[in-house]
Amino acid sequence: MSTHDLYTSPVEPSHRTVPMTGDTRFTWEYDDGRDRLLALYQKGKDRQWDAVTRIDWDLEVDPHDVLGVADQSLAIYGTRHWDRMGERDRGELRRHAASWQFSQFVHGEQGAMITAARIVESVPDLDAKFYSATQTMDEARHVEIFTRFLQEKIGMVYPINTNLEDLLHETLGDSRWDMPYLGMQVLIEGLALAAFGVMRDMTTKPLPKQVLTYVMQDEARHVAFGRLALRDHYRELSAAELKDREEFVIQGCHLMRDRIRGREIWTNFGIPLAEVDELVNKSPYMRMFQALLFSRIVPCVKDIGLWSPRIQATFEEMGVLDASRSDLDALMRHDEELADKLDAERFAAEEAERKAEVDAVIEAEAVR
Repeated sequence: MSTHDLYTSPVEPSHRTVPMTGDTRFTWEYDDGRDRLLALYQKGKDRQWDAVTRIDWDLEVDPHDVLGVADQSLAIYGTRHWDRMGERDRGELRRHAASWQFSQFVHGEQGAMITAARIVESVPDLDAKFYSATQTMDEARHVEIFTRFLQEKIGMVYPINTNLEDLLHETLGDSRWDMPYLGMQVLIEGLALAAFGVMRDMTTKPLPKQVLTYVMQDEARHVAFGRLALRDHYRELSAAELKDREEFVIQGCHLMRDRIRGREIWTNFGIPLAEVDELVNKSPYMRMFQALLFSRIVPCVKDIGLWSPRIQATFEEMGVLDASRSDLDALMRHDEELADKLDAERFAAEEAERKAEVDAVIEAEAVR
């Protein structure tokens, strides 16, 4: 079935053109580059995997309870809008909410794939070109995974959120080579990584847990890549140049904050747009979710050197400044370790199942 048949509203045209400026850079310096970046490139090569075989796509998913989380996670829970719904409508709302979230993931991952390819073209250093080439493949795999999950398990797709689209356009349309890093690796990928983590830790369903855990293993490397490249570059910029990047971060964070409101979901259920933001702002779960979503962005912004009083005031106003104390390296290690642990648990269970089958055959033959 065509993806267009699954969209909640028509998406036209089928292709979107984003005008891009800036230079494509070749380098004739083929000597070894930065050790940490080359080590990350090696890990990117070592960690390539096949979504067809690593994920157990035979696992069933209830489209009306995709994640198996409490209904309190829905912004309208406990309101008059929720109370007037029957169980069938509530099931459809759960489906729409999951579809919206995973749809934004797939759109964002396509943006990441295009941006990674853009970085290969524009970044001046060969070590960064090497790593970004591996990330382009990672992001292609993520688009494949989320597309399949939406089509086969949920059966519904939402168009790209306008705030996410705006930030992608700003990121790709800037002529400076570092801006795709800042917009994608720090802001979009940072927020997505945190969203994946919240959902991974909350879901009680095995297939979405596999999908999110394995994708996060890749994304942890991607955010580390952005940190390494930008931290070196931003040490060399003037105060005026840093201020310009900080302004981009502030605008981008506001777009990301507004994106997670999911206005499209609620208006599809007849809730006036004027009420949506108030409902989201009053939801305890959504306030917690927003704070957690910036847990990767805030310490990363601080780490790369964009930490003026204005940036800090912005994060304070958004209620996420405390995230600056997070240990980003520890979070990334945890993301990678969880994927390895999940593999070990799955393979151990499969081995035990095979052994039980063999033992049963042996026992049956002995009885004969």
